[in-house]
Amino acid sequence: MWQPQPGWVALPAGTGTSTVGVWRTVLGEQAVVVKRLAAPVPGDPVELSDPRHFAYWRRAADVVTTGIVDGTAGLRRPRLGAVEEDEQGITITEEWVEDAATSGLFVAHALGRFAGATLRPAPWLARNHLHDRMGRVERLGGWPTLARTTVADVADALWTRRAELLGRVDALVQVPVHGDAVPANLPGRTGDDVVAIDWAMLGTGPVGSDLGYFALAAREELEPLVDAYLLGLPDGLATRDEVSTGARVTAVYTVLNRAEWALARVAGGEGALASKYHHPAVAPHLRALQRQFPHVEALLEG
Repeated sequence: MWQPQPGWVALPAGTGTSTVGVWRTVLGEQAVVVKRLAAPVPGDPVELSDPRHFAYWRRAADVVTTGIVDGTAGLRRPRLGAVEEDEQGITITEEWVEDAATSGLFVAHALGRFAGATLRPAPWLARNHLHDRMGRVERLGGWPTLARTTVADVADALWTRRAELLGRVDALVQVPVHGDAVPANLPGRTGDDVVAIDWAMLGTGPVGSDLGYFALAAREELEPLVDAYLLGLPDGLATRDEVSTGARVTAVYTVLNRAEWALARVAGGEGALASKYHHPAVAPHLRALQRQFPHVEALLEG
């Protein structure tokens, strides 16, 4: 059975079912990151074996072996990488990417440039990220914990209109997306490009959707991020309203999904639900939700 080597330093890993762990180590004089993926076994969610689903288990390895984003504009993967596969799973080794402390506006511009890139066709590129995420939430019963909070009416209105609003972004131009464009996955810089990591959700999605995902953790407000994204987007690909729609719908439904998940984890403990709003596992998600209120209002009024 595969095991990490002694002396490897464990790093925070995503919550994906296939991710066994992530470690930092050194090979020769090169600092590297090693990620281990477990192959699906009977009883695992079927989505892990669906090449179009964002949770497809081996996409991160396919990105390395095909070189599909080695030279794309805006975002690209680290220069060095290797993949080793065995019966139990896959081990991915890539160079360590130092944090370049780039501004949110620089990243937004890079996301716009990447949205204008051309990806070679591949059967394992993800589609319908937000649809699939909302499908997971639907199977779990929606947002029942948010229904017990002061945002119950807003959450109910957005839940009721989810098909309409998702249909609105489906009608937008579909562009290359990283799929998990959080600041931690966009750390490096080379010239005018961002060196991005964790490409496990690479695919296509509505214009502006990567930006909406990024905006949830960016220091800057959405409007200047949209300006920067548009500067990177090829002329004529999408309008400002279209980019804003893709970003808003992605940001609002993502932040509500996260708030529901965080609250549901602590709701069963002693005390009223309101007393848990300041719980360290909950408060950041509620602050992020509060920050999105202007965009919630824009969606409900649109």
